[in-house]
Amino acid sequence: MRRHLRPLLLTALAASCGMAFAASADQVPAGRLPAWAVPQSYRIAFKVDPAQTDFSGTTTIKVKLAQASDHVWLDGAELKVSKVTVTDAAGKAHDAKYVEADPKAGVVRVDFGSTLPAGEITLKFDYTAPLNAQLQGLYKVTAKGQPYAMTQMEPISARFAFPSFDEPGFKTPFDISITLPDSQVAVANTQQVSEKPAGQGWKTVTFAQTLPLPTYLVAFGVGPWDITPTAEISPDAYRTKPLPLRGIAAAGEAHRMSHVISETPSIIHALENYYGFGYPWDKLDVLAAPDFAAGAMENAGLVTFRDWLLLLDKDSPARNVRGSFNVTAHELAHQWTGDTVTLAWWNDIWLNEAFATWMQEKVTEEVHPEYRADLDRVRGAQGAMASDSLVSARSIRQPITGNGDIMTAFDGITYQKGASVIGMFENYVGEQTFQKGMRAYIQAHKFGNADADDLVNAIATAAGKGDDFKHAFKSFLDQSGVPYVQTRLAQKDGQTVLELKQTRYLPLGSHDAPHVRQICQADRGPCVDSQVEGDRTWGIPVCVRYGTTDGSKVACSMLDKAGGSMALTGASTPTWVMPNANAAGYYRFSLDKSELGALTKEVAKLSDTEQLAYADAINASFQHGDLDAGQVLAALEPLTASKTSQVATAPLGQVGWIYHHVAKTDAQRARIADWVKAAYLPKLEALGYQRKAGESEDDSLLRSTLASALGLEFKLPEVRAELLKQGEAALQKNANGRLNLTAANPDLLGDALGVAVQTQGKSAVDALIAELPQTSDPALRNGILGGLASVEDPALAEQVRDFAISKPVKVGEMASLLRSGRGTQAQRDATWTWFNSHYAQILARTGSFAGGALPMLAGGGGCSSREAQRLQSFFRSRMNDAAGISRGLAQTTESIELCAALTVRQDPASITH
Repeated sequence: MRRHLRPLLLTALAASCGMAFAASADQVPAGRLPAWAVPQSYRIAFKVDPAQTDFSGTTTIKVKLAQASDHVWLDGAELKVSKVTVTDAAGKAHDAKYVEADPKAGVVRVDFGSTLPAGEITLKFDYTAPLNAQLQGLYKVTAKGQPYAMTQMEPISARFAFPSFDEPGFKTPFDISITLPDSQVAVANTQQVSEKPAGQGWKTVTFAQTLPLPTYLVAFGVGPWDITPTAEISPDAYRTKPLPLRGIAAAGEAHRMSHVISETPSIIHALENYYGFGYPWDKLDVLAAPDFAAGAMENAGLVTFRDWLLLLDKDSPARNVRGSFNVTAHELAHQWTGDTVTLAWWNDIWLNEAFATWMQEKVTEEVHPEYRADLDRVRGAQGAMASDSLVSARSIRQPITGNGDIMTAFDGITYQKGASVIGMFENYVGEQTFQKGMRAYIQAHKFGNADADDLVNAIATAAGKGDDFKHAFKSFLDQSGVPYVQTRLAQKDGQTVLELKQTRYLPLGSHDAPHVRQICQADRGPCVDSQVEGDRTWGIPVCVRYGTTDGSKVACSMLDKAGGSMALTGASTPTWVMPNANAAGYYRFSLDKSELGALTKEVAKLSDTEQLAYADAINASFQHGDLDAGQVLAALEPLTASKTSQVATAPLGQVGWIYHHVAKTDAQRARIADWVKAAYLPKLEALGYQRKAGESEDDSLLRSTLASALGLEFKLPEVRAELLKQGEAALQKNANGRLNLTAANPDLLGDALGVAVQTQGKSAVDALIAELPQTSDPALRNGILGGLASVEDPALAEQVRDFAISKPVKVGEMASLLRSGRGTQAQRDATWTWFNSHYAQILARTGSFAGGALPMLAGGGGCSSREAQRLQSFFRSRMNDAAGISRGLAQTTESIELCAALTVRQDPASITH
């Protein structure tokens, strides 16, 4: 539903200036709610039976009016409100009217019936609502045939569960009580304080009042939960009392949470030591959700996760074990940055997510240094650079013009780019100085709200820096894009000097993206930044490693203009340069061909992080049009000899793209397959295809990476034969008629089933489709889904897509099947035709939160102008179907066009030169 143009333009202008927008009395708020009505506290009571389709609730909100008014604006979506009572400051109560002013956005108006003076009032709502089917608000999910009800409020889904001021800037205490069937268990943000009978077959559970929280951190769940015995995290210098810790899972599953329970205390202690501030909530529960839209959610005191991250045992895939620690560290870091100190408005979501990502890496390096979080940081930044290189990229600190901008802000720009920028400036001022600033920031804003200026000012004060530092930091927050640092060695006055030039990195084809601009203009949103290349600079802390006669040195300089230079004191003659020392900077770099050749010869002397940065530089030069495919293969080959798995496998993505998009003949594809075979098959054969007693997680992860790439992408016969043996064994039926899925190496289950599906065809697909509804183990379910996602036969691919939108596939699992099967034009055309005819069903299952992903589900992986055109044509009239479609459409369309432009530029003959 489109709003009137004038309010929308005013909202966009206010947001772009960093201002709150408050509508006048006769206008529906199109941005933030008016600041003259502020909630002071909530009492929320629910009656929930997960076996039913609806729930009921009573919400009581104390509200402070800063001005006289006859109404108040707040949020509510799909709530059937039967009664509203308003009590004025004098204690006089009367009925009020609940008006759904903008149902699509979830904005409501409560009319008092008369003008009330400024002061505190109380609003009480009685209502019913459906248990949501799209994993938002208070939603219903089933595990092993038993129903559960649980919450996911972030970012703006609390309005589906209770009437509220559903914005992060409004933090208040919450009193929560739940009436539920006697046989069920209730959990919430805080500890239970009472349980009382509530009529035949019912009980009411009451929880302790929370510390101030925004609505998006309110959490609870009802069902036959299985709960581990309470453990305790010991007191320390920052917390005087033991911290109760529990694991919560679906019935019969809590025993599989022992691993995460054992790892959690070390995470909490590391975070308390860093922030100098004890864990603030009265307990810590970690809950394995049977179905979940996100990876995990940092609800204060009740942290929720996808079940496969927490339900672990000795046979769990190594990626699940490592992922469990990393995600747990991320969510627990939020208990300080996000929960204790909360962003004031959604344009600063990076204050939550970037800091939790950066802090998780810091905790992981301390507790599990063997996990190499330093390499994860670099790889995460490079992944963000891929989307940040789009003209349609958003900035870290993105102006909010509507719900779509809120929904699409949870992406690699916010998380990985934000974390990389934080790390870059931490490296610039020093770790201890940065920590001092962070501690000051937490103390100044604890249990309140903050914005970007608060954080940057705290770091600048700790570092003794002024406006130049603040400007440099904000140059990465407030403008999109990746800086491109171009370097050239020169001799001046007998000294070696590195000349620097910065521009915006844009791949081939970026200046020919008219459809992107048209799409965004049609939706009235600022999807494309008007700045392109020549009028943009950053304050970049550039650090360069260079060769000396006895090794290497590092020189650093702040590049805050279009050009600059730095002296390389003591450089050898000739020398070599690595323009991103320790890969600490969020930027891409280029070297001329002679300097690139010199660096390639020295690449083995670089650190692991620097070798990853080198790999990205090769990729960037290729996409920029400076290197051809043959030169890329030659430049990446030295990395494959690394003993560090993350470095050795770094070329696989780029080589895979060349294999699929550049090679045109069997001879060219064979040349690339031979390159891959020579580089990687000996490593895989040395590891073998089964776990060895006592082997490291790194070996398990490397085996999984290589088997998947060599067997399914490059289709090496030797690898496929070994995977097929395991896949066939897994497809054999046990005496009970169930598949013997544990016969395969758990790290390779999905790949083994994938090869079996491609080899056996319909019998394998039918067997896996029949098995999934009978399988509750999340790791085994992921393996089944992985096998089905590898299907290549057109008719079977259609069968798998139909299955993806059926009830046995969880809502949170659906996309893993729909994103698959796009390697060829024929596969993409078939997916496109199917998507067109099933769009309504997909939209109904995904709901409003996933709107930004819909264009990618429809056209992701495309590589031709025709595919870009049909995508924009389909969605142009569907922009308002779900929040976030416009930005998702802009970025997917541009990605397709860039792929097409790069493909056209290639000379396949370069592969065999």
